[in-house]
Amino acid sequence: MRAPTFDLTLLRTLVAIADTGSVTAAATRLAYTQSTVSMQLQRLEAQLEMRLHERDGRRLRFTAEGERLLAHARHLLTVNDEAWSDMQARQVTGDLTLGIPEDYASLLPSVFAYFHQLYPAVGLTVQCGTSAHLVEQVKTAELDLALVTRQRHSPGGEVIRREPLVWAVGVNQQPLLSDPVPLALYTPGADVFREVAEQALQAAGRHWRVAYTSQSMAGLAPIVTAGLAVVVVTRSMLTPSLRPLDESSGLPALPMIELALHRAPHRPTEPARRLAELIREQLAVPSEG
Repeated sequence: MRAPTFDLTLLRTLVAIADTGSVTAAATRLAYTQSTVSMQLQRLEAQLEMRLHERDGRRLRFTAEGERLLAHARHLLTVNDEAWSDMQARQVTGDLTLGIPEDYASLLPSVFAYFHQLYPAVGLTVQCGTSAHLVEQVKTAELDLALVTRQRHSPGGEVIRREPLVWAVGVNQQPLLSDPVPLALYTPGADVFREVAEQALQAAGRHWRVAYTSQSMAGLAPIVTAGLAVVVVTRSMLTPSLRPLDESSGLPALPMIELALHRAPHRPTEPARRLAELIREQLAVPSEG
């Protein structure tokens, strides 16, 4: 007698229903019709000869048996997907160059580690630079990919993430916030942070002076933590030595910035496509307001 085997397609439908909360939403996720999703759920129930769901008004709710199967389904699909990725990953080879500003390197350690685990035969080279310069290097195909702050004068790229900018000072010390406000800013052309900060202050009728400049946060941090200047950062760039200022500081609100992924003009290589997918999955979080 042949041992019974679960149909992973049916289990994936079950998980989609649980994740999205409805047959309609699950159909959209899976690119099925609603009737197909309903029939697959019924087929699973028929195979097991047990009720896996029930209706609570217009809502679908899993029974105790449905919840038990859901836990098994998630485990089986995880093993299946890992096995599939592993077998496919071993076939991906080649070289790949990625450009990122130094300040964004802290966003990607887990991406780099997982990418190397999945694709050990790919030679990944990471190059740091200013966002504007990295965009130009992608355009000339010197880089395969670049994750940068989206530039106002050359937007382009695929927006991966949006983050609010904030004013920050040292966690233990800060300067007087009366005019002229002492600022620690990126050097001109290094990023849009400087432009955004100056425009916000000008619109608010505030005066400022440039106390320190650098092409990276590593260069700006010492003077800020010493309490000698205010800096503009994204929330993900805040460190334990920095404290964000709220509205009571008297400084104007700052807008959102966009992190964009730029690709070289030639057709992306398989390693570039795989890394782009991982970056998108890792960084595509809901925008903060």
